[in-house]
Amino acid sequence: MAAPNDSGATRRHRRPRAREAVLDQVAELHETAVRIRHAGREREGMRLFRRGLALLETISDEADSRWLALHIELWIRLAYSEAEFGTVADGLARLDAVRPRLAELPEGPVQTELRGFMDHIHGTMLSRAGFDEASLPLMESAIAHRRRLVAEATDDRERLTEALVASASNRGLTFVTLGRLAEARQDLDYASELAAEYDFPQKSAYLQHMLGDLEKRLGRLPQALHHYGEAERAYLELGPDMLYRLRIDQAQALLGAGLAVEAGRHLDEVLPQMRRQRVGQDLGEAELFRAAAALLEGDLPTAQQLAGSAQRRMRRRGTEGWATVAELLGLRVHTMRALSSGRVPAALVSTAGQLAGRLSELRLGEDAALARTLAAQLEVRRGRVGEAGELLRRVPRPKPHTPLEHRMLLRLCKAELAAAQGNRRKAFAQARAGLAELGQARDRMGGLELVSGTALHGQELGDLAMRLVLDGGESATEARQLFNWLERTRAQMYRYEQVSGLENTQLVESIAEIRHVGHALREAKLDGRPVAGLQSRYNELRHAATRLGWHAATRWGRPRPVATVEDVTSRLGNRVLISFAASGDKLLAVVVHDGRVRIVRLGSAREAAERTRRLHADLNAMAPDHLAEPLLQAISASARKDADLLDAQLMRPLLDVLGDREAVLVPTGALYAVPWNVLGSLRYRPIVVAPSATAWLAASKPEPEASGTVLVRGPNLLAATGEIDKLAAHHRHATQFAADRADVRTVLDALDGVDLAHIAAHGSHEPDNALFSKLELADGALFAHEVAALRRPPRQVVLAACELALNLIRPGDEALGFAGALLASGTHTVVAAASRVGDHPAAAAMDDYHRALAANVPPATALADAVGVDPLRRPFVCLGSGDGP
Repeated sequence: MAAPNDSGATRRHRRPRAREAVLDQVAELHETAVRIRHAGREREGMRLFRRGLALLETISDEADSRWLALHIELWIRLAYSEAEFGTVADGLARLDAVRPRLAELPEGPVQTELRGFMDHIHGTMLSRAGFDEASLPLMESAIAHRRRLVAEATDDRERLTEALVASASNRGLTFVTLGRLAEARQDLDYASELAAEYDFPQKSAYLQHMLGDLEKRLGRLPQALHHYGEAERAYLELGPDMLYRLRIDQAQALLGAGLAVEAGRHLDEVLPQMRRQRVGQDLGEAELFRAAAALLEGDLPTAQQLAGSAQRRMRRRGTEGWATVAELLGLRVHTMRALSSGRVPAALVSTAGQLAGRLSELRLGEDAALARTLAAQLEVRRGRVGEAGELLRRVPRPKPHTPLEHRMLLRLCKAELAAAQGNRRKAFAQARAGLAELGQARDRMGGLELVSGTALHGQELGDLAMRLVLDGGESATEARQLFNWLERTRAQMYRYEQVSGLENTQLVESIAEIRHVGHALREAKLDGRPVAGLQSRYNELRHAATRLGWHAATRWGRPRPVATVEDVTSRLGNRVLISFAASGDKLLAVVVHDGRVRIVRLGSAREAAERTRRLHADLNAMAPDHLAEPLLQAISASARKDADLLDAQLMRPLLDVLGDREAVLVPTGALYAVPWNVLGSLRYRPIVVAPSATAWLAASKPEPEASGTVLVRGPNLLAATGEIDKLAAHHRHATQFAADRADVRTVLDALDGVDLAHIAAHGSHEPDNALFSKLELADGALFAHEVAALRRPPRQVVLAACELALNLIRPGDEALGFAGALLASGTHTVVAAASRVGDHPAAAAMDDYHRALAANVPPATALADAVGVDPLRRPFVCLGSGDGP
């Protein structure tokens, strides 16, 4: 990331006029080139440096101190540019060639300044090439020279101080890379104080960037993303080209939080322009981290292609450390392929061992440990447990700043080795310890997306624990154990106690601007006007706000304890809790009832997912209000067929336990899309759906009574006018908002602390970030972010239009969407549709539902009765808690 940033070290003296003019022209070219480079136009600056050197050659026969100072400084700057766009060896060779000329200058401030500048550039080049230890003496020398100049300066103090800030900043970054974090903090704080005192905006932005790197290294990702956000705002004003490096570092932080898709988008945003400019080091790193994002997404071809490109690019530059790290990522791709195929060649193990040795020689200890861990994992799969154990003994204990992903892989490997040795207790202990580490990391996250994203890193550990439990049988002991593992690994974002209030003022303002632009965009689409500019602006604002949300205050608060069977039993009463899970293609249910736990196998997970997909498609197809009757009948028959198949697979094997009881269902994966009362065995049965037993307990927890009912109608819903009028008849003191009065601020004020909120409005999910899922109101979108920020979220929310019960399902069954965001922020019950629903069926279902609520029928029971009348056309589900107030 480091860039040489100094002002010129030249001084003017009296000379013949023509010669003075040439030197003045060179000095002006130099200053222009420096400004251009700071704006990110590296190649253009490089051309000007060369032009300046060529002009100097025209008067080289009369060289003197000013000529020599200009010559040395331009030569140094060109050396840095050649290291960036050519090879590091070329840049270092140019520095070695010019260094002796420093002795030709008379002793004094000019020579001292140029010595400091040369050491600064030399150290920076070595650090960017991965030779961090070798760079430190040079950086120390640069800082010493520059401190002396600042202390002795009688004029030009500001320029000299700016150069000192640059050296202290770059050494701080090198300390970050080396893991010497206390020393890094000292340098960065010192540089920040100077930058603030002298008002250096570019340096202050750069230091925010580096403080983000420091926090990332400490594992404090929300804080890192906060600093990156501060740097981003400044970079956008100072020069957008400065964003390249920032996007690389932001992406690395997001990878640490498991947000591979978001990290990939950050890099895809800048990679095309970086390739056009042929930026060497940064482009190689961008490709490397983009490959890492693809690996986490499971896109192995893309990961392999980009890792190979990064490796070749780094090797051409002569940055062997970075090239070997890229080679390690390629090894991970080959390892994943071998493990998934079950065929592990001995040559791959040998390659991993050799790579570990080379990484150790390069003093890349953490990367060498990862390579040995991969080798050990491969040996376990080959049945060579002795060799695997020996490899793991050579892997050092992780350090506090070791990446979370590496920690989880090491735990997984140790657990797999223990399982292969027949030591199930030790295997479970490793899985338990790994998930505890993951929990500690999750507790430090600030936003919902970061909390949910970390589940990716623990997915394989959880899957292994599940397999081990199932291999042990299906006794009550195994069933209880499986329940505990499921609760440890799934839907962790719902485990945090709500902290009310959105303190991030900038995020609030950003959301308001998104709403304004989104409203204008929607109006333009309706009018048939061009929308490209508005769409681009909307996307830009939403992405910026998403980044702000990642480092917002720790909104989700303290973690609740994971639910135990005893906790669930004490609250369950006569109900049955069914927690679905998948292990490979095996679908099963953990059933809790009457204080007992049992495992029931339910056949193929893939078959259940495919049946769910077909049922969902049919329900969407039959949603329009005025389908031709023959078409409606044909689609209905298809939907009933798949509903019967799902019922036979999922529920009929459980009827001996279910009887006529109410049920709490915890889905997995594709099963979140099932509108459960469509299944014959569950028709008219009170059902509540929760992302985990822990989340259900949290939603069912008694709290101080809320009061009041709010009925909201959004725009462009033809049937909603009559619907709201009918509902008002069931709630005599309800506050009503017609479409033209239902603006966001008014509705939010009305929702705060209310018992029941019914919102009939078009809405949509935002796959990038659940908190930007939205409902359309009179003046634009109401975002889940804003409802989540209420002091007291509504106790119950009914989303009467659109399929807002659906979620984006992330690893660990982290179900994200508008309804999920409401539950995570403290709403107890959400009623919403699991697929599209027509205006007329929705209005009829809601009339029946609210009539029952007004008669004090609990929500789950009221919804079961309302849906049971016409389940295929009324695919609503009750989420969270189905209990009444």
